[in-house]
Amino acid sequence: MTHDVVVVGGGPVGVLAAALLAARGLDVAVWERRAEAPSLSRAIGVHPPSLDVLDRVGAAEPLVADAVPVRRGVARSGGRTLGTVSFDRAHPRWPFVAALPQHRTEQLLRDRLESLAPGSLRRGLSLDGLEQEPDRVLLRGTSDDGPVEAAARFVLAADGARSPLRDALGIDAPLRRYPDRYVMCDVADDTGLGADAVVHLERRGVVESFPLPGGVRRFVVLLDPDAPGDGLAAEGGAAPDAELVAGLVAERTGLDIDPGTATMTSAFGVQRRLARRTVAGRVVLIGDAAHEISPIGGQGMNLGWLDADAVAPVLARALRSAGGRRLDPTVFRAYEEARRRSVARSARQAEINMALGRPVGPVVGATRQVGLSAALHLPTRRLLASLYSMRFV
Repeated sequence: MTHDVVVVGGGPVGVLAAALLAARGLDVAVWERRAEAPSLSRAIGVHPPSLDVLDRVGAAEPLVADAVPVRRGVARSGGRTLGTVSFDRAHPRWPFVAALPQHRTEQLLRDRLESLAPGSLRRGLSLDGLEQEPDRVLLRGTSDDGPVEAAARFVLAADGARSPLRDALGIDAPLRRYPDRYVMCDVADDTGLGADAVVHLERRGVVESFPLPGGVRRFVVLLDPDAPGDGLAAEGGAAPDAELVAGLVAERTGLDIDPGTATMTSAFGVQRRLARRTVAGRVVLIGDAAHEISPIGGQGMNLGWLDADAVAPVLARALRSAGGRRLDPTVFRAYEEARRRSVARSARQAEINMALGRPVGPVVGATRQVGLSAALHLPTRRLLASLYSMRFV
């Protein structure tokens, strides 16, 4: 049997891509190497354009019902509010960013995929290799039950930033590492900040916080590169002590959070990796396999979903043409160029986000306060709202 599409990677991007294709009546299969679904919260922000995409498979409304709708972002520095960004005009239906732990988002997407294409997600199945033929792709894999073989007209590579499939195709993806290191922690929210996202732009580095369901708030803190303890926490990528995060939050913002209520802590660095091409014959890279950008600003998962939404109609058209057996080499050209432009915009925005939050001296800090305060009280605040809700991506 030849599938229309095999998706390699069963994370949020791969599962949504499969659901979008199944909703179009295509025969899809998803190969996911992990035997169990991850339980960490990881990415949390679902932007309005992504909610439109999720709505195409019936996932938006249940997600919004579970999430915290973040309708406003607040910028603070030196103990005072610089201004606010309202998302009330970001989208006619979704005037907010929906905050929900990634594992819950993924479960909603798996439920929708199971409804649209029962049994299509296969866990514990690793891809060992593939071979492209003129009219199909042959895939070889291994599961707990032994070797697995399959064929598909097209393959979507949604297997993450380190993408073995991208490497197997010989696609170069230059890596750039940034010096920025962060720690984050989910704790009980006793701050009184409500459903606002709050960014503290302090001289020692940024502190961001976001509401989550169940009375929880996520704090993301830029580490001070000159502090030995901070550096050690980030260097090995191990989970930091929640007391470290609480201490940094208190020192920079004056907020007291209880480290004893922490449900998740982690440390992460920042890197950018953009594949030089995202199409190789009948294989298309999407999500982090195609582009990894800074997570500051919460665009990464959303970008992958927008990839999936853009490639689904292209695949459907290709499959309608002679059943997908003949491949027009130009069929993906417009898709690839459009997504490259979109990713470039998002990567620039992510770098601006990081730059704004880095440690500064007193003169630069004062200048930053004045500039941001002005931008947040002028008509430019509408532009900022559009940028931070991914309206232009």
